[in-house]
Amino acid sequence: MVKKAPNPIDKHVGSRVRMRRMMVGMSQEKLGEHLGITFQQIQKYEKGTNRIGASRLQQISTCLNVPVAFFFEGAPSANPEGDGEGFAEGHSPAYVSDFLATSDGLALTRNFMRINDAKVRRRIVDLVSAIAGEEMEAQRSI
Repeated sequence: MVKKAPNPIDKHVGSRVRMRRMMVGMSQEKLGEHLGITFQQIQKYEKGTNRIGASRLQQISTCLNVPVAFFFEGAPSANPEGDGEGFAEGHSPAYVSDFLATSDGLALTRNFMRINDAKVRRRIVDLVSAIAGEEMEAQRSI
């Protein structure tokens, strides 16, 4: 029997649950306790392995203090003229959500937003762009 791959929407919703849970500093175990389920079930939700039902998503949104719509922001949408793998116009690419769902991404974003000086933030962006450009050049030469 062939294993079925998780649905892209389920993966996206799960990654948004993970991102929000991490933003509020809640463990999988603690969220599971609030919902009356195991942390393993939370892991499956976050990976998109198990689909989150409507009533459970409502419970999660209450626990994490966000509207249900938060979990669908930037979700992949069916493209009537394409293969259905694209994103709705105006939404962030998947790598942005994936990055923000990591502890490094969340810490970087949280701390970056705490920098009040716009010029300093701009210089940090320029620095990271320069470093990334150098890495891209090195990869091209290999």
